[in-house]
Amino acid sequence: MAPLILAHGGAGRRPMTRAQKQYLSAALQVGYHLLERGAPAMTVVEQTIRVLERSGVFNAGLGARLQLDGVRRMDASIMEGKGLQAGAVASIEGIVHPITAARLVMEETDHVLLVGPMATAFAAQFKLERQRISAPKRRLSYGALLKRKRPLGNRHGTVGAVALDRFGTVAAGASTGGIARMLPGRVGDTPLIGCGVYADNHAGAVSMTGVGEGIIRMAVAKEICDRLTGGEAPKAAARHVLNKLVTRIQGSAGTLVLAPDGRFAIAHVTPHMTAGWCNGRGEPVVRDRFR
Repeated sequence: MAPLILAHGGAGRRPMTRAQKQYLSAALQVGYHLLERGAPAMTVVEQTIRVLERSGVFNAGLGARLQLDGVRRMDASIMEGKGLQAGAVASIEGIVHPITAARLVMEETDHVLLVGPMATAFAAQFKLERQRISAPKRRLSYGALLKRKRPLGNRHGTVGAVALDRFGTVAAGASTGGIARMLPGRVGDTPLIGCGVYADNHAGAVSMTGVGEGIIRMAVAKEICDRLTGGEAPKAAARHVLNKLVTRIQGSAGTLVLAPDGRFAIAHVTPHMTAGWCNGRGEPVVRDRFR
């Protein structure tokens, strides 16, 4: 099986910056190097996303957005396709790598998703690298926060990856700081298995980015995988579901789709999607438009 890694840095209105291109290319190189050495797809996805979380130039990890109360809360999930194992965290605070916390939930507990302060306490038990927490400049009542709420935008920088290893196993993951102007307690699609990510060796692997509310309402990642199971090619499955997202609920998203045989697609209905892939044939391919 020829190994392959795909990664994204979000979909939205903004074009890719030079720094984002550099870090995404570096992340893909890290991921493919691990694949060449025989690393499992899940490890490759985690390590690729860790590079993006640490970069500070995407809306994840050190670059994650602040919620309306001035606190940085992050979401992440990871899933592997052989045994359908999955782990996730939501509204976790104060760590650099939420994707690693998500993997620890999968491997060290009987659960799939941990949330809020208890997810943060869980990460502390494993001494995950911490980032400085900045206290809010002023505390506002929830009523005041509701008045500050703005319509959801589509300027995103969520990161994610899908991989196929030499043993034929696929994996998917994603990590995010959410969306602009979000209320404290808001959780998007990223930590929800079947919405933001899904992986199944009998179908493929999907990692989403975009406005999470729409992705959740349609369980987009699972629907794309179901279409792969039914025989659709990755590009056709991605386009069908993204078009449905737009026509049914005016959603906004982009996706990485990887089939178990190595076919893949990168698709989006936003003006831009920072993404790319590496298959070992030359340098990683990184662009911000895929048609």
